[in-house]
Amino acid sequence: MGCCTGRCTLIFLCSLQLLAALERQVFDFLGYQWAPILANFLHIIIVILGLFGTIQYRPRYIVVYAIWTAVWVTWNIFIICFYLEVGGLSKDSELLTFNISQHQSWWSENGPGCVRKEASMAGIKGLDGHSYISVIGCALEYRYIEVMHSSVQILVALVGFVYACYVVSVITEEEDSFDFIGGFDPFPLYHVNEKPSNLLCKQTYLPA
Repeated sequence: MGCCTGRCTLIFLCSLQLLAALERQVFDFLGYQWAPILANFLHIIIVILGLFGTIQYRPRYIVVYAIWTAVWVTWNIFIICFYLEVGGLSKDSELLTFNISQHQSWWSENGPGCVRKEASMAGIKGLDGHSYISVIGCALEYRYIEVMHSSVQILVALVGFVYACYVVSVITEEEDSFDFIGGFDPFPLYHVNEKPSNLLCKQTYLPA
């Protein structure tokens, strides 16, 4: 396949997905979002596998990538529903941290325009030495930032799925139509004519 074909487009899409996944992984690490961290890590591995398969003409690897894109779309739809609190989900729950911490998205305190303030809780029984953190002035609520991240991931994954299917079909057609030289010829291309053994014996005993 040439340069400006579906294969090259799929290579570009895989590279774009890697960059987007790495960017998302960094902010999920900062927010201690353990479930998204594991999902991003698996996503990076599968995308690298798909990229390798596209470059090396390995359709099986591309099929694995295509299947994963469907799973990845499902995961990001769940993230959107989580932050929009659809179906009884709550963005304030500890579901994404496996209930081992009370951390929220990094964007909840560091979003565009957000001002983080700490108020001492000294004097309140049971909260001495602690501080209450309030965030004000955010130009965009953090849940909408997370929704936009997931929406971009879904869009790129859907396009990647379409091109992955196209590339697999093209590679499969090329493999099926490939004609091995002499592979179906009843006589080998380099056929050596061998003389019968009795003729060889006669030539050996010819009179001088």
